Amino acid sequence: MQYMLLIYGEESKEPEYGTPEFEQYMSDYFAFSNDIEKSGHMLAGDALQDRNTATTVSVRKGETVTIDGPFAETKEQLGGYYLIEAKDLDEAVEIAAKIPTAKHGRIEVRAIMDYSNS
Repeated sequence: MQYMLLIYGEESKEPEYGTPEFEQYMSDYFAFSNDIEKSGHMLAGDALQDRNTATTVSVRKGETVTIDGPFAETKEQLGGYYLIEAKDLDEAVEIAAKIPTAKHGRIEVRAIMDYSNS
């Protein structure tokens, strides 16, 4: 079964770019990505650019409306994702717990809808 692991974190809690802490943080991410790729679980994954680059789109009464930034004004922002293959939710949660941001943010685990069996 496929699961989307959505990575939420507070930008203010992430290590500052260029510091030794940032280098370790990124090293942890590269190691995690490498491990799940080698294990065959990883299908896709990417980091997202800063929330300031986001645009939220909605259509109301036939008119397209855009808002600069993410829809929700919260401290935690969506920062990236992994699309994985896991045998069940328990295995997906086990994998999600190894994502470095889980130590200071949250990882949302969502099963992918399979319409092929409809």
